[in-house]
Amino acid sequence: MRIQEIKDPRFLKKYNEKELNELCTDIRKFIINSVSKTGGHLASNLGVVELTVALHYVFTSPYDKFIFDVGHQSYTHKILTGRADKFNTLRQYGGMSGFQKRDESIHDPFESGHTSTSIAAALGFAYVRDLNKEKNDVIAIIGDGSLTGGLAFEALNNIENLNTKVIIVLNDNSMSISKNVGGLSKFLKKIRISNSYDLAKKGYKGVLIKTSIGTKIYNLSSKIKEKFKRKINDNIFTNLDIDYIGPIDGHNIKELIKAFKKSKNSKKSILIHVVTKKGKGYKPAEINSSTWHGVGNFDVESGSLKKENLTSLSEVVSNTVYEFMKKDKSIITITPAMIKGSKLEKIFQDFPNRSIDTGITESFATTLACSIALNKKKVFLPIYSSFLQRAYDNINHDIARMNTHVIIGIDRAGLVGEDGDTHHGIFDISFLNSIPNLVICMGKDNEEIRNLLYTGFYKQENPFCIRYEKECIEFKKSALKEIKVGTWEYLQKIKTCKNTIISYGTDVSKLYDIFKNKKVNIINARYIKPIDKEILKELIKTKQNIYVYETSIRTNSLGTNILEYFNYKNASNKVRLTGIDNEYIKHGKTNILKQQLNLDLEYIKEDIINYFKLK
Repeated sequence: MRIQEIKDPRFLKKYNEKELNELCTDIRKFIINSVSKTGGHLASNLGVVELTVALHYVFTSPYDKFIFDVGHQSYTHKILTGRADKFNTLRQYGGMSGFQKRDESIHDPFESGHTSTSIAAALGFAYVRDLNKEKNDVIAIIGDGSLTGGLAFEALNNIENLNTKVIIVLNDNSMSISKNVGGLSKFLKKIRISNSYDLAKKGYKGVLIKTSIGTKIYNLSSKIKEKFKRKINDNIFTNLDIDYIGPIDGHNIKELIKAFKKSKNSKKSILIHVVTKKGKGYKPAEINSSTWHGVGNFDVESGSLKKENLTSLSEVVSNTVYEFMKKDKSIITITPAMIKGSKLEKIFQDFPNRSIDTGITESFATTLACSIALNKKKVFLPIYSSFLQRAYDNINHDIARMNTHVIIGIDRAGLVGEDGDTHHGIFDISFLNSIPNLVICMGKDNEEIRNLLYTGFYKQENPFCIRYEKECIEFKKSALKEIKVGTWEYLQKIKTCKNTIISYGTDVSKLYDIFKNKKVNIINARYIKPIDKEILKELIKTKQNIYVYETSIRTNSLGTNILEYFNYKNASNKVRLTGIDNEYIKHGKTNILKQQLNLDLEYIKEDIINYFKLK
């Protein structure tokens, strides 16, 4: 069968074990070749091929509901549900999403891009199923990394309360993006050891039962061993009234089918513990699954990834914090499972006693940072913008309300491209803007980012949020100086000029390159909160026409802060705001998304020229 010809997963039910394994090999090759051209999540998808095939063999989608936690590991599911012919458009603008999408297929009942939601979602589907007296199964497929999230535990705790049946497939590969940490990870490792015990037990039984005395010895020792095994396996799941099967080899079709059939026939909620290898079937991804978690284009034969000569802004930030930590032993770095993503490897390697990976726990990491800061430590807490909203209450109620000295690195701020609406960092300014005590800033270049970090760590004591995009620049180790909180700067100031552009981040540097030596003032609003009221008073006094360029949600943005201040001062300035309407933005290359939103610099250049009548 050609992979592109698959239209419906029901064909699997006619396949024998050999044919299913051959199909898995073909799917794995297809995923590798497809992702090499489009980019995407590779290692996680290669690890769940057999698991997904076995699920579709036993269950019947869309009658039975498959809910993939995060959803980025659903490529095999997409192939089996008739979407292989769209893989050339994967993560491209107008093409197929890299996650489950309800508007893409009836086989995608739920959407996510963040972790730990699948069990809660499955409970909702199962609850309504029971109300409607229906009989379908609901299956949550969740990784061991995602299981560390608080929402997953809340859902597990409510399974008995809701008195409904869900099937949980725990995909245990000892990884999220990086290696997992914490007590749950150690607990699952203990259970994995019990799998080796099961294999040894079979051989042990085969030898002893050949004689009557051997049979008696086996029966006695078996009871002891089973009691010991139950003691391990009853630790979490069975004590929550969830039946447990496993651990099972996640690449053994026969064993997977057997376990899934058992779960289908069960009358109560059940967890199937499946052990897989992330990156399975592609050696480079097996060896270094963190690097191959999410990739761009690559050469399949050599396994070589495209290398970027420039330095990511994440690395500019982490390099600067590393410099501080080398001299200042009061600095602690905390990350919720993003050591690699936020480029913290060197910090964790050289300062192991002052760096903490909490796993996928944004809320916990935030309150932990608050309490450490209350004990006279400076805390650096980098979190992706799209994940920061998961810690909103902790930022508001703990860090900001107690006014603790935590420096929050808002990584991947702005439009991030192919991961789409669940990952764009366009909301953080809007939801942080109303929180008292917070400082929000964004640097225009390498030097300013470093100086803002220096200011945040050493020249003020408020909670300090520094945003930085998913972008690369040239890294330079520059001298450090304070940038007083709430101050802006003119990049270009022309006497008698009545037209002023206001922007921040690398965007303001790009606008300066475009309008340098043209009759327009350019202001770098590096502090989004608090705003520079002295400069705003000057703009009111000189009756400037204002153009504010932003690429985040326009609601509660820098632009609306400026308008609010102008309104308070009864100013008559003409102000034009840009930004994103109150909507979710789909996936696609960032430059294409900006074009569609009329936020690309070519459009903005013409819009500014027309607005200021510069022609």
